Amino acid sequence: MTIFKILYEAVRQAVDSLVSNKLRTFLSLLGVTIGIFCIIAVKSAVDSLAVNIKEGFNELGSDVVYLDKMPWNEDPSQNYWKYLKRPDPSYKDYEVIKKRSEKAKNAGFVIFTGGRTVKFKASAVNNAFIMGSSFEYQEIQNLEFEKGRHFTPAEFNAASNRIIVGNKIASELFGSLDPINKKIKLFGQDYTVIGVLKAEGENMFNFINFDEVVWISYTNIRRFVNTNENSQVGKMLIVQAKDDNLEELKSELTGIVRANRRLKPLENDNFVLNELSMLAQVLDSVFGVINIAGFIIGLFALIIGMFNVANIMFVSVKERTSIIGIKKALGARSSVVLLEFLIESVVLCLLGGIIGLALVYLILTGVSQVIPFPMTLSLGNLLIGVITSVLVGIISGIIPARKAAAMDPVEAIRS
Repeated sequence: MTIFKILYEAVRQAVDSLVSNKLRTFLSLLGVTIGIFCIIAVKSAVDSLAVNIKEGFNELGSDVVYLDKMPWNEDPSQNYWKYLKRPDPSYKDYEVIKKRSEKAKNAGFVIFTGGRTVKFKASAVNNAFIMGSSFEYQEIQNLEFEKGRHFTPAEFNAASNRIIVGNKIASELFGSLDPINKKIKLFGQDYTVIGVLKAEGENMFNFINFDEVVWISYTNIRRFVNTNENSQVGKMLIVQAKDDNLEELKSELTGIVRANRRLKPLENDNFVLNELSMLAQVLDSVFGVINIAGFIIGLFALIIGMFNVANIMFVSVKERTSIIGIKKALGARSSVVLLEFLIESVVLCLLGGIIGLALVYLILTGVSQVIPFPMTLSLGNLLIGVITSVLVGIISGIIPARKAAAMDPVEAIRS
């Protein structure tokens, strides 16, 4: 019960100090409020950005390896000409991997091209994003259908004029009509719509926006688009691990691709095997620097706030010197007096921190209304703000509290 009495008395005195010295308290807590705001606002913004980017990464897959000519974790400008001379991943690479790899569960090859027009009667989509893939790509990417189906093996092998469209493309071309089995024009040919992909929704960090994709088989697209090694279309070769052991898969793929490209034993690889963790590491280092910058800015504000709160506590100790003397004369222990002033300091800083957190929440909520992804104050960042405020209160109040606890009761009463 004693601790509750001490807590109640400390909180009451902190509130009295706030009410009786509004301007002084406001100026003193301003530093704590600004410090907490800077640290938590930057951290919350970075965390929200990281979550949305990593959600975009999820469509790349955590159990897959991408054969490419440029590494994801290096600035391309550093060795641009070296990478430019490397060959693109090819359909031949894909076929060899499918045939020889024992560690791969699946492999897929994809061609991307733009600048095409897709038409249905009077409706048209210009500069459509055209994708031609190998048969296994749908399973690797786990693409879901809102209507219709995937290509059949027979349709794929025969290079049939069958087409799958993204949700947004379907809406723009067909409106309220059912797209399935409708015929649309692409490459001057009639294509029958066999599927509509499920809507992905808004995410500005999607690497491939499947809502806007027009998807045909690789066997079909190569009839109309130059897919040779030096062609200027996008190419992607993706390999899915059989047992999620990416290191063993990468080791095996290195040997298979080197042999397929006839590289001599002393020749360097003319390809790279990328994986999701490489992008995550780059992002973590970038976001870490931003978080440190926000922490340093907030730390300066917190230091100013600590001095201001310590000043309030010294004044509070001076104003209540005689009361301290009476309490100690009546038997109050030094530890009780110290705890009382320490709690008062923590309450003052906690109030400043809560104001800072409230500002962070309001600003993030407002910003979320004007940008294409949500920014939130997570429970973890909320706890960091509260704990930081408590620590600042302890550091600010420890010296004034020790001074009050060390007072001689007789001298305190006389003063």
